[in-house]
Amino acid sequence: MVDSKKRILVVDDDPELLQLVRVLLDRIGAETITAPNAAAAAQILRTPPLPDLLVLDLMLPDISGVEFLKQIRGRSAFDGLPVLVLSAVIDPLTIRGALDAGADRYLTKPYIANNLLTVVQEILRSGRRNSKR
Repeated sequence: MVDSKKRILVVDDDPELLQLVRVLLDRIGAETITAPNAAAAAQILRTPPLPDLLVLDLMLPDISGVEFLKQIRGRSAFDGLPVLVLSAVIDPLTIRGALDAGADRYLTKPYIANNLLTVVQEILRSGRRNSKR
């Protein structure tokens, strides 16, 4: 379980996946905020408080998740925001690109629910893995 109510922003254009992830994150006591695209996520990120974690799909309808991640990492206000990429893309170059762009972890879809919760809890405990060097 999460010690205090953590806010997690989940960005994915699949409403069923958003609902499933919300149900899973409820199990650990997290407050889940969802966005169907990068523009909606950017609006949420402009409104304090910042979430404690961003769960990001790479295949978004408005811009790529990697491009959105680069935009986030380009702003110092988001230096401490951990990002977990949750994507169906399993190409090693894409995975490396997401990690190089500033993702802290990368999980592929389909995923095992307990694996997702374990990774989320690890990130919430430890914070950013790939902070600025």
